[in-house]
Amino acid sequence: MYGDLVTSVDRPATAPHPQTDAPTHPEPHGHAGPHGHAGPDGHAGPHGHAGAAWPAGVVYQPVEPDRFTRMVLRLHARAPRWAVPLAALGCVGLGMTYALISDPTQSDPDARPTCLLKLTTGLDCPGCGGTRALWYVLHGDLPAAARHHFLFVFALPFLAWLFVAWAGNRAFGWRLPEPRFSPKVIGGFLAAWAVFSVARNLPWAPFPSLYV
Repeated sequence: MYGDLVTSVDRPATAPHPQTDAPTHPEPHGHAGPHGHAGPDGHAGPHGHAGAAWPAGVVYQPVEPDRFTRMVLRLHARAPRWAVPLAALGCVGLGMTYALISDPTQSDPDARPTCLLKLTTGLDCPGCGGTRALWYVLHGDLPAAARHHFLFVFALPFLAWLFVAWAGNRAFGWRLPEPRFSPKVIGGFLAAWAVFSVARNLPWAPFPSLYV
C-alpha cells in the first residue's frame, strides 16, 4: 500500500544531463536551488555558482608554446649548470666596468643628471649616488662610498654573499650557508630605505649632507 508513495526525499535524485535534460521544476522567481545553481534571473545560490552547472568530463587541451618559447626551453635544457651563474656574473661585471670607465665622480658640475626624477624635480631618487658609491667601493674608499649611498654600502656584503652562495650551488654544487631574511627584516630594510630617501632631500641640517 505504501510502496507507491515514494517521494523525492526518499529516492536520490539523478543529475540531469546539461545538454539534453532540462530541469523539470525550476525555482520560482529565479532563486537558486539547494545545490547553489542560479535560476532564470542569474542569482547565485548558497555555494556561489551562477548559471548552469559546468559539463562533466570536459578535458582542456594543453596550450602549445610558441616557437621562441620552445627554443628558450631547449637552450635551457641543454645549457650546462654554470651557464646561468656565468651570465649573471657577466651582467655584474658589465655594471662594474661601466662604473669604472664612466667615472661618475668626475662629471661636469653643470651637466644634467641622468636620473629622470632628479632632472625633472631636482630631488634625489632612492638610487641616486649608487653608481658613484660603487666607484668608490671599487677603489677602496668606503667612507666616500657611504657618503653617496649609505644603504647601498651596507647591503653590498649581503648581496655579494647571496650571489656567491647561489652561484656556487648552481654551478658546482657547493653547500654554502645562505642567509635567510624574514619578511620583517626585509620590510624593515625597505622602510629604512624609504626614510633615507626622504631624509636626504630635506633642507634642514644635517640632512643636506646626504644630498648628492
